[in-house]
Amino acid sequence: MRPTQGPFPTTRLRRPRATPALRDLVRENTLSPGDLIWPIFVRDGDGVTEPVASMPGVNRLSVDRAVEAAREAAELGIPAICLFPYTSPAHRTADCAEAWNPDNLSNRATRAIKDAVPGIAVMTDVALDPYSDTGHDGFVRDGRIVNDETVEALVRQALSQAEAGADIIGPSDMMDGRIGAIRAALESTGHSRVALLSYSAKYASAFYGPFRDAVGASGALKGDKRTYQMDPANSDEALRCIERDLAEGADMIMVKPGLPYLDICRRAKDTFAAPTFAYQVSGEYAMIMAAAENGWIDGDRAMMESLVAFKRAGCDGVLTYFAPRVARALAG
Repeated sequence: MRPTQGPFPTTRLRRPRATPALRDLVRENTLSPGDLIWPIFVRDGDGVTEPVASMPGVNRLSVDRAVEAAREAAELGIPAICLFPYTSPAHRTADCAEAWNPDNLSNRATRAIKDAVPGIAVMTDVALDPYSDTGHDGFVRDGRIVNDETVEALVRQALSQAEAGADIIGPSDMMDGRIGAIRAALESTGHSRVALLSYSAKYASAFYGPFRDAVGASGALKGDKRTYQMDPANSDEALRCIERDLAEGADMIMVKPGLPYLDICRRAKDTFAAPTFAYQVSGEYAMIMAAAENGWIDGDRAMMESLVAFKRAGCDGVLTYFAPRVARALAG
């Protein structure tokens, strides 16, 4: 039962806000570098740092530069990075075979980072869209995204990433049954220690545009993804998806996008008490950066406020492009 507060002036709710020291003492949620996962875009080449026009301050990095970023993350206390490949059109095919090529861009980057910075956790993305000539997360047959055939391919992709040394595998495809299939395959091939951070509640959102630019998928996408990504109007369905993924072997769950879906984060944490993450996606990042660059908001304060909102909503961590900037700010 909620305790009863005394009437004014016995109770003055402004008292604990009076000084920085008092505010620190009563703060309910805190943010640390250990709460962050830094998404990094990798591309072919050597010594390449290529700006992403729609995401100010974010770059596509060649593998050697991605290794440098991993070192920076470790020095800043960021425990994990997440790799997303910018795949050349030549490797985008109907059969998506590059997705499980042991020497594809993501796997090469994983091996290089784990060799150079073994203490950092490397997360990888499981979905076919970086390797598909249609831009979809699954195989397209007669105009439809087929589920079961796609799951077989996702298992092959996940196993190739585990072999390359990935610590966390992030299935972002939203196919039915893929968590159970991937978990069974990992267990049967000696990769039982590899964690699954499932994009369990991934919505068909308008906030993904800059990301698709960053991975080169915007021009390739034919149609939309609403037959497999969730309807933004639905909340109960998200809990059903999360419950299924946890039952199938997910170690952690993800809500994506982030800020427009804080209610889903809160419901997920309260219902399942599982490790819960959100992805502050490219569109969220780009909006804050664009407004800050135009002088309409204080970018640093908006950045920190947006991330504290995830902690307040029950998230254990956040994937965010702000990660290194936040970690530096927290270090003073």
